[in-house]
Amino acid sequence: MSATLTVAADEADLRLDRWLRRHAPGLPQSAIQKLCRTGQVRVDGHRVEAATRLAPGQEVRIPPLAAPDPETAPPPRRPPDPALAQALQQAVLYRDDQILVLNKPPGLPVQGGPGIETHLDGALDALRFGADRPRLVHRLDRDTSGVLVLARTPGVAAKLAASFRGRTIEKTYWAVVARLPVPPEGRIDLKLRRIMGARGGRTEPAERTDKDATWALTDFRTLDHAGKVGWLELTPLTGRTHQLRVHCVAIGAPILGDVTYARPDQNGAFGATIPGLSEALHLHARALSLPHPMGGRLVVEADLPPHMIATFRTLGFHAPPARPPRRVPA
Repeated sequence: MSATLTVAADEADLRLDRWLRRHAPGLPQSAIQKLCRTGQVRVDGHRVEAATRLAPGQEVRIPPLAAPDPETAPPPRRPPDPALAQALQQAVLYRDDQILVLNKPPGLPVQGGPGIETHLDGALDALRFGADRPRLVHRLDRDTSGVLVLARTPGVAAKLAASFRGRTIEKTYWAVVARLPVPPEGRIDLKLRRIMGARGGRTEPAERTDKDATWALTDFRTLDHAGKVGWLELTPLTGRTHQLRVHCVAIGAPILGDVTYARPDQNGAFGATIPGLSEALHLHARALSLPHPMGGRLVVEADLPPHMIATFRTLGFHAPPARPPRRVPA
């Protein structure tokens, strides 16, 4: 017999397919698509597509569903490693009923992939704090540290994901670069394209006439320098994969430790610029300002990771400590 469920307030703007997976765990995407295509799932009595976004109070009719096949059902999640769980809990910068913010450590992938067994997504049960498992709404590269936002309900996840898509979130990164940009501040306006290969993808600059490429904009300014090594503040105005790393190479200022994108003539990025500097990637998501689901804006800052603290100390850069998280008027 069909069941009719009402969309809750905290499920606002959630896609129907994701809503269904929440209420019918184990239901594959192919089955959801078929249920929508044949009209077996309806919202307020109407046929809908799987990507339809829901509003509080809407009624969703669900037909009787077969029990999931245990042979095809995803395996249960393993509990996170206790040491990783403790490290993530200590990395929490801000928490309320809707949002949780971490200072992600460098070297931790956000999601799994080939050869990746330990990642943030697999350890999110450690960040429940008595509520639902939090949800990812954006990404940082494996070797990039800093501010990472998680949603604590499905509805908040949908709202935050829309904010990231709509570019209403202000991001500030700090980077140590192997050469100083000339001029010391400005805007990088360079199209990028994603090249897929056997070992994954790579982002490359593209011609302005390339129809397969996407616009990418980054504001930058030099905050300090020691010889040819600089401390840059980077403000991405778009959100392309590896945008900051490729843009810094394009202006002749590769990020220290970026062995993936630095060119052979920019070997300072390999850590050899000054003896003793860490060869890890020196890119840190310093701050985020985002619309809070309950109104106003939330501003969160994150202190530098240990290897960048050591580099700053060696170079004589003086970074102010992160200010406490704060809510400000929109």
